Amino acid sequence: MAKAHKTSGGNKAYHNFHNDFLHVKDVNERRRLALAEVDRAPFGWYHVRAIVVAGVGFFTDSYDIFTVSLLTLMLGVVYYPGVGHMPITSDTAIKLATSAGTIVGQLGFGALADVVGRKRMYGLELILIIFATLAQALTSSSPSMDIIAVIIFWRVLMGVGIGGDYPLSSIITSEFATTKWRGAMMGAVFAMQGLGQLAAAFVMLFLTLGFKKSLEGSTGLATCTGSCAEAVDKMWRTLIGFGAVPGCIALYYRLTIPETPRYTFDVKLDVEQAEGDAEAYLRGRPKGSPDQLARAVTQAKANQEMKASKASWSDFFRHYARPKNAMLLAGTALSWCFLDIAYYGISLNHATILSVIGYSTAGAKNTYEILYNTAVGNMIIVLAGAVPGYWVTVFTVDTLGRKPIQFMGFGILTILFVVMGFAYWHLSPSGLLAIFVLAQFFFNFGPNATTFIVPGECFPTRYRSTSHGISAAMGKIGSIIGQGAIAPLRTRGAVPGNPNPWMDHVLQIYALFMFLGLGTTAMIKETKRKTLEELAGDEDEDENRTTVGLPTTEMVEATPAVASGANGSGCGSENEIRQDTGESK
Repeated sequence: MAKAHKTSGGNKAYHNFHNDFLHVKDVNERRRLALAEVDRAPFGWYHVRAIVVAGVGFFTDSYDIFTVSLLTLMLGVVYYPGVGHMPITSDTAIKLATSAGTIVGQLGFGALADVVGRKRMYGLELILIIFATLAQALTSSSPSMDIIAVIIFWRVLMGVGIGGDYPLSSIITSEFATTKWRGAMMGAVFAMQGLGQLAAAFVMLFLTLGFKKSLEGSTGLATCTGSCAEAVDKMWRTLIGFGAVPGCIALYYRLTIPETPRYTFDVKLDVEQAEGDAEAYLRGRPKGSPDQLARAVTQAKANQEMKASKASWSDFFRHYARPKNAMLLAGTALSWCFLDIAYYGISLNHATILSVIGYSTAGAKNTYEILYNTAVGNMIIVLAGAVPGYWVTVFTVDTLGRKPIQFMGFGILTILFVVMGFAYWHLSPSGLLAIFVLAQFFFNFGPNATTFIVPGECFPTRYRSTSHGISAAMGKIGSIIGQGAIAPLRTRGAVPGNPNPWMDHVLQIYALFMFLGLGTTAMIKETKRKTLEELAGDEDEDENRTTVGLPTTEMVEATPAVASGANGSGCGSENEIRQDTGESK
């Protein structure tokens, strides 16, 4: 075997981990030691960089999704003069277009990231989001083309990019994260959604203030014509176009990240490159540069000694044909689906809540007050429940655990929806406001965060992204069911003066799905403070295979020496290599 060469660089701030393992001949041991350094690395700036780069995508995703209600409001003003609002069918189609595209992106990008690698796909979804966002901002109607159809087309494409961001950002963050704070890192990435919602409300507020003089001239949305309509046209284009700015800033960093060491080790079996990439990540460099001769020889040796299951359709179906693996995937997917059915449905109460806090559009005297109250009201709702809930999860998920938080969230949400459903016509406005804010808080300090985190941790490397994509797609299917099938039931039996007579029953239906979420939560794993190899390490425990070196989290955290033989992350199920310790993993 050719001798591996040392790489240059290394100091007290950025240790050169690559050179520590050159003396190790066994490829499984080198893998174990290299991943141990990633797992137990103290929280540092490279982790902050990873959170920011991945989080910017979710900031952009949330911004683009959240602005759709403001978009449809303003499109109604500009393109339906004298009416002031677009038809319900067009409004619904625009809102569901993004969700439909998101499902395609989650499944497509999720699978491709397992086939061709995380690095090669990361950034492509952001390019698609940026392109589709700018295209929306520049869209207009013509005699041969309707503005609604064009907007729907671009929002479907934007949804594909947004969908791709779910598995990619989750998996890349989890595979680069330190074991001790992996949940907090993934939670912080997802928490950027709350900041994206808040940013959308702020941008809308500033645009409304900026065009105040033009907007005050009309008494309502239907009479907003001339300079007023021109101002609103500029506003929606600026609002949508601004969503591309954060993505442009983060694009370079996404395109230059190294491949995750776990993918390079466990799927490509490229030990030398994986070690170099692990070092590059910890030093903030885009890619490792191993000696190519040593790389080729070591990879040939790895193909013989690392008994890895090769990703394929037959292996995928074999893996999920096992009841415990199928139950785990069903648990993550159905939990996400049941959550989103109610999560997107609760937005039906926004009009009532805005009225309670004094920012209803019902008493507005002109177009300016309507748009101003809409922006401020949405800002208050986001700040009251959503943003605090996200960040409480970030600070507690690695101490309380994922399953307890998800159980608690589904349980409390079940109670809240039961109260709202059965007492809807008896609650005072203040009581409804309190319950609504609590629901927003426990959605995010609960299953909305954990359903994103757990699928990024509990599956084997070769199918981790695909499985996360399947789980996320089920969530988006749930949102479509909640918005397109269940929500319209609220108008059943509508009469003048009571447009939503079935609202209480709709909320009761949502309570049922929250209760079902308790059952699906029981099907998932607790992933707190466990390495990714431990979490996937029991998939083949019932088979007779060659086994070498599956370390535990305690081994990773308790061993300070870099080159110690007892501190690894282990080969786990990715290579189906386990150490015979006499313990059941």
